[in-house]
Amino acid sequence: MAAATTALRIGVIGGSIAGCAAAVAGSRAGADVTVYERSGAELQDRGFGIVIPPPLHRELVGSGYLDARMETAPVATRVWLTREPGGRSTRELARQSSPVTPCNWGLLWRSLRAGAGSGAVRYLRGEPVTSVGTAADGRAVVTTARGEERYDIVVGADGHASRTRQLLAPGLTPEPAGYLVWRGAIPLSALADHPRELELLRGAWVTLGFPGGHGIFYLIPGAGDRLLAYAIYGRPPASPGVDADPGPYVSELAEEHFPAAWAEIVGHGTHRTTACHPVADLQVPRAALAPLLLAGDAAGVSRPHTASGAVKALQDALCLERVLRDEPTVGAALERYADERTAAGAHLVALGRRMGRAQVEETPDWAAMGQEEVDDWFRGVLAGTRHYLYEQPGAGVTA
Repeated sequence: MAAATTALRIGVIGGSIAGCAAAVAGSRAGADVTVYERSGAELQDRGFGIVIPPPLHRELVGSGYLDARMETAPVATRVWLTREPGGRSTRELARQSSPVTPCNWGLLWRSLRAGAGSGAVRYLRGEPVTSVGTAADGRAVVTTARGEERYDIVVGADGHASRTRQLLAPGLTPEPAGYLVWRGAIPLSALADHPRELELLRGAWVTLGFPGGHGIFYLIPGAGDRLLAYAIYGRPPASPGVDADPGPYVSELAEEHFPAAWAEIVGHGTHRTTACHPVADLQVPRAALAPLLLAGDAAGVSRPHTASGAVKALQDALCLERVLRDEPTVGAALERYADERTAAGAHLVALGRRMGRAQVEETPDWAAMGQEEVDDWFRGVLAGTRHYLYEQPGAGVTA
């Protein structure tokens, strides 16, 4: 352990995925950590689906960030579908090798929260931060209703609307993409009358293309049985106020564009959770400047096509632990963190924009595509870069 981490004090603003992961990282590097979470409620009821790369999951379990008993729903194949032209049946376009480890957001948070609630970590729930400043000695000053505390490092993990970000990038705001994403989780009973679709989802995650957008479907752990998680991307509805209640519009969109079976599944009407929000992205010019550091969505937001919101937060935490262990001073550690994580965030933002353009803004003629066309098309989207969801276009999978 670097000498600089001895008796190091770290304050973390935000107690969600990024904040809990950063707290575990700081604690593992030998620091005393305090987490400030403004919400007085537990966060595990946010039961949406996320996916992470299997190697990252194994690393997090092996290093103690995640409990090995946390349930996941791993699959190894991606299947591309669309609606048959002139009908309502399903047409399969392609299959690709694409191993992912789907998780329930709430279960992931709970596992990280357990790690951030022991040892040298204080987790202060219902404790909003009113201001962050820098003292004359270069340390950070965090102010709450209970008073001031000083830290060697303050981690801004306060999400996409981060106030901490404004200290490092004043005036930086998200750049809207011009389309929306509807998210939801549906009880598996919605698939009771669709055994073929259920069988497919037990071994694969599905992308369903339609004119002007696409949907993503995969199974995640639930409270008892599994849930069907989805994310559907498309243009805003013409009538105002629909995004306040996303269920009806998603059902209408599915009825218009999806194969009959998938439209029935989405329109089942027993959505466990639903949400809708505009797609946007941003990236700070520099992810750290002593004594401040940004993690997760506070540092950068890529379009969700990259499936990297939680992934990036977890990778930020691993990087934080590594630099705290390796570097001799706080300044050197934050410089290295900024170099690595700023570049990673910028890569994701650029890739997310290409994915959004290809899958929403300028969708292909899905019905005219097959295995070769899908593979060639996504090689163009990747433009020579790599990403865990798309590392093997062309590696077809036999049914």
